[in-house]
Amino acid sequence: MNTDLFQTSGTSPTFEPLLSNFQAGKLLGLHEKTVDRLARSGVLPGFKIQKYWRFRASELESWLQSQRTSGKVSAPEKPSAHKKEKR
Repeated sequence: MNTDLFQTSGTSPTFEPLLSNFQAGKLLGLHEKTVDRLARSGVLPGFKIQKYWRFRASELESWLQSQRTSGKVSAPEKPSAHKKEKR
């Protein structure tokens, strides 16, 4: 059994609540769409339940610490918006 999924409260383990993209964004200081984009690209640790991204606060904290120790926060570039030419 993977005990990383559980936090201990006293003597009995409790399930770590999952965060939405909005909650994860508040925790990280990012917009929820940025959180989705980072998760979709594999930069941010998360997983999908049906069509919704979910995150564990402990994994986000570990990710943030690893970004701080490496000295950079890696994020994919936003897709460039193509402007239509006027005719």
